[in-house]
Amino acid sequence: MPTTTKRSRDLSTASRDSNTSDDDMGSKLSPALKALINAPMAKPGPCPAPSKMRDVYARIAQDAAKHNLGQRPWVILSQLTYYPVCQAAATFTLNSPDSLPILHSVASSSSSSSSSSSSSSPAATAELIREVGLKCISFNGIPRSINCLNAFHAALPDAVASQLSTAPTRAPSAATLGAATARGRALWDSVYAPFETKLYDKLARAHPDLPVHILNSHYAGLLADPADHGALPTLGRVMTSVVAIACLRAQTGVGPQVLSHVFGLRKAFKDGSYKQDGLSEEELAAARWLAGDEGSEWILKSVDDISEALGGSNFAQPRESKL
Repeated sequence: MPTTTKRSRDLSTASRDSNTSDDDMGSKLSPALKALINAPMAKPGPCPAPSKMRDVYARIAQDAAKHNLGQRPWVILSQLTYYPVCQAAATFTLNSPDSLPILHSVASSSSSSSSSSSSSSPAATAELIREVGLKCISFNGIPRSINCLNAFHAALPDAVASQLSTAPTRAPSAATLGAATARGRALWDSVYAPFETKLYDKLARAHPDLPVHILNSHYAGLLADPADHGALPTLGRVMTSVVAIACLRAQTGVGPQVLSHVFGLRKAFKDGSYKQDGLSEEELAAARWLAGDEGSEWILKSVDDISEALGGSNFAQPRESKL
């Protein structure tokens, strides 16, 4: 008699399962499948905020103030704020939605104690954190930004949430598509020069649509700021590079990409693209410091502090020794 193989048993099971009605397929999961989806080893939930999280953010904020990275102090005149941008990007990457209201509280409290400007208001700080979370999609993927942005909005006081913009600004149209593509290509060229064409060709060899998608869906569609951003804050060229560095550092396992974007930040000053951000003299000094060795070390170490507080990266796992 022929031996029953595992594959034949699986096919037999599949045949029995095929009798399930279409209605059942749309609404029911077996207890075993539910348990597997939520298995502890899969870490299905977000990273909780530890009790020390406020102290971690506050300590980094105090250090940032020493370097004038938010002189007013968190949301400065053009809504470019170096401390919350870096820390928000790391927090989105590490999938800790419960930590975002804490970050917002620390930044907003510091702002209200030192500035009466509307650009330093809790609503403006929340808008900035939301914009960072949106751009994190290009480096972390969609799910973490969805979960964190939803939880962050739900945690905001009604008085703050009611002031947030509800008008989208990135919807493509026949009239805007060409200009958006040009802005995306300009950002790509700025970040990766003088290897922008070589990198594009290398990615195309891996998959012909890989650079097409990255350039059009991410650099043009998300990372390059829209020409008309309405009431939403504009991160600009410099802060977009800071978001990239913070996200990739928090992920771990992507050192070559961290290096590329550290250089990408510096190239904003080499090619003059930082000028499009409209920085004040004070902001420009802080931005130049960030792009230098000491400032870039500050970005990386600040992200490392956030990561350590949240239990380490939940993207890549340390490589095990083969010995």
